[in-house]
Parts: sequence; structure tokens; C-alpha cells
Amino acid sequence: MTTLLYLVRHGETDWNAQRRIQGSTDIPLNATGRRQAAETAVLLGRRRFDAVVASPLARAFETGSIIADHLGLPTPATEAGLAERSYGEAEGLTNDEVLERYPHDDVPGRESRSALLARVTETLGEIAVRFDAGAVVVATHGAVIRSVVNAAAPGTVDRHDTPIRNGSVHSFRWDPEHFHAELVRFDDPIDEVSDAPGRFAFEYQNPLERRG
Repeated sequence: MTTLLYLVRHGETDWNAQRRIQGSTDIPLNATGRRQAAETAVLLGRRRFDAVVASPLARAFETGSIIADHLGLPTPATEAGLAERSYGEAEGLTNDEVLERYPHDDVPGRESRSALLARVTETLGEIAVRFDAGAVVVATHGAVIRSVVNAAAPGTVDRHDTPIRNGSVHSFRWDPEHFHAELVRFDDPIDEVSDAPGRFAFEYQNPLERRG
């Protein structure tokens, strides 16, 4: 049976605001991020969901918890496979610092895009089976969502000026026969009521994602 997955990018953190690479570093939401999560929760409240699951990183787990509380659902279960892509020694750096230290894009310890997609796909497949024929909110991260979108609908977010905004929702239909997600709506407005398009280029949020 088909399961609907609504992937939500976590709210803003101080490192987002400072344009620092976060990756696997566990940075909490700031006040703006909590507000964004609450606004996303109201948006998602227009539909019925069976569960909320989340990355174990604090910024995603708190986002998922705020959403679950608004929807009247249990505290999110965490899935390690939903964690953000690791950027190795680039984490904590700004774009200028990355360019200065790694001009040849050879960042030590950075997780490959193929490895990221493999673990995320496996995790989403497990979630889809657990909540077969249901609808699930998945609180996760920008590079995670980008990897799934690019696999499901190549070209949708390849342009650098297409952001995965903090608090944005992206809906997918899980295809159990072919074990992959089919994109339903990028930046899903939920019943045609949008929470405004992004204003910043994607490199504002994560400069490494436009590189390796």
C-alpha cells in the first residue's frame, strides 16, 4: 500500500543564521526556529497524520516534537538514518572559510551523496512499511530532503537558487514495488495555502551542498 511521507526541514538555528555548516553537529533551534516549527505545525494541521518521526539531532527532533504536539500525536520516534549529511572537518565553518581551507573541494570526512541517499532511502522505506497506507511527518534536514527530491524528480532542485527553506514541507508517495519515493509536491502548500516562497539562494543555507 502507498504511504504518504511529508518531509519537513527543521527550523532555524544560530548556525543557520550565521551561515555555518552544521551537518552532524548537534545545534539546537533558536527562537526563530521554534516559531517556524510552530507555523509549520499549523500548516500540517490541515491534514490528518498517523505519526511524526524525526532525526535524532536536536534541531530536527524539537521541530518534530512541536509539530507532534500540535497534531495531538506522540513524541516523535527518532531514526538515525534521517540525520543530516556529515560534512566532516567543514562543520562549523562559513563558506569563505571552506573555500580558503579546501579550494579543491576535498573536505576530509565528508559523507558522499550516494551514501547519504542510500541510508535515507532505507530509513524511509522502513518508515513506510511501519505506517503502511498512512501519512507520516518526517522532521529532518536540508541535504536529506534535497537527496530524496533529486532522486525522485531530477532537476527539481539542482539550481542553486532553489532553497530548501527552514520549516518547509515536501510531500512524497512511497512506492513499495520499486522501493523509492515519488515526489508529490516540492514546497507543499498543504491544500493550496502557502507559507510564502523562499527569499534566499540555497548557498545562504549550506554552501557545501552546491559543491561536493
